[in-house]
Amino acid sequence: MVYSVAAQKPSVFSARYRWQVIATMTVHILTLQHGIGVGWLAPSLPFLSSDQTPLNTPITVTETSWVGSLIGLGALTGNIIFGLLLDRLGRKVCMNLLAIPNMIYWILIYVTKDVTYLYAGRFLAGITGGGVYVVLPIFVAEISDSNIRGALSSMAMMYVSIGLMIGYLLSSYLDYYLVPCITIAVPVVYLVAIFGLSETPQYLLRRGRDEQAKKSYCFYKNLTIAKPDGESAHDDSTEREFATFKQQVLSSGVRQDIAWKDFFNLPTVKIFGLNFLLIFCNQLSGSFAFFNYTSNIFNELHTQIDPNTCTIIVGAAQVVGLLCAVGLVDRVGRRWLLLTSMAGMGLGELSIGLLKDLASAEFLAANNWLSLLLMCFVAYIAALGIIPLIFVVVVELLPAKIRSLGTSICMATLSAFMFVSLKIYPLLIFGPGLPVTMYMSASVCCIGFVILGLCLPETKGKQLTH
Repeated sequence: MVYSVAAQKPSVFSARYRWQVIATMTVHILTLQHGIGVGWLAPSLPFLSSDQTPLNTPITVTETSWVGSLIGLGALTGNIIFGLLLDRLGRKVCMNLLAIPNMIYWILIYVTKDVTYLYAGRFLAGITGGGVYVVLPIFVAEISDSNIRGALSSMAMMYVSIGLMIGYLLSSYLDYYLVPCITIAVPVVYLVAIFGLSETPQYLLRRGRDEQAKKSYCFYKNLTIAKPDGESAHDDSTEREFATFKQQVLSSGVRQDIAWKDFFNLPTVKIFGLNFLLIFCNQLSGSFAFFNYTSNIFNELHTQIDPNTCTIIVGAAQVVGLLCAVGLVDRVGRRWLLLTSMAGMGLGELSIGLLKDLASAEFLAANNWLSLLLMCFVAYIAALGIIPLIFVVVVELLPAKIRSLGTSICMATLSAFMFVSLKIYPLLIFGPGLPVTMYMSASVCCIGFVILGLCLPETKGKQLTH
């Protein structure tokens, strides 16, 4: 049987896609671990600020904001480091290096004596997270056929979300010192699992290693390489397919040195403008900070249900949203999912703000289901588009020649905004109040909906060789 990319239905169960799916699920073991590290914080904060804290003294609100936000500064550092290394060392080497800071993070949590250990650990966790958001989207995009690239690229945040839930559960129900002993095994499993994966064919072609690039291409497309003693019709089609792929990759100038003109031209400047606006909306809408401080938000809403239990339920709603995004992104397209997500998230956050502003504490306590329902709705609708698709759209919009460096720049910007949002969210919640925080986030969603609705193109099915 001769495989044709154009003829394939967008089903991840096709034989052609087998190794693309396996490789994607394998590398995202570390994304899962990053999610566990992020999710660990929310249920741990009440314990760390109590008299039973393992620290010398309970942490304050200001220290809490630093513990939460330093992961953003670490992510910024990871974006820059791995963005510079990605085209020098390759995707595979960078994927191996990503596990090291995360392992140190869990060691620091275990041996912590004061809040500086947590500062250092969260910063290192951020380095892994920042590297993951640069290296893995490019790796997955480069090994994937366009028919399923959206679904595979969207899996990143699904793994993060599942990791968040695992982190919530572990830190809610297990002893503080037991959690790092369990989770430090995950990056070890990851390093073993990725050992047999090939470097991406695009990177190998960039480095002039054409024969290795062909083997990598055939590995990820599940194709047969032509034998020296003769070629079957299938082998011949494989040769033609790879030759076409190679020509497309090299025609984009990936072997040429990157110059300033590759960035400062009208089409590329427009692309960066759209990416930066998407990043601004992603973070300042509260899509990430919202889930770091879920327990605090439920406390503000006077929910009588255990806040950690509510956090786990909200995490489950997010997982469902991400599963829907994976199933819909290559059918509906990126643009409509993003716009639907922004509109829904804005309405949900506006409703939470109004509920806190207008309802009495007695009403909130007597109607626990209402605040939980609204929080679950925001979690679901954010996970349907604005959370997972940023990594898909950023990579797909950028030209092939500057994709690695451009993705690094975009993810560094994302990390900077992540730091800002994580730093100001607790200060806003405990300062001006939850309603003001929700109104601000809803306004950002409104701005993003209007501008991106007018300017953002659909990238579904775009070839990444250009």
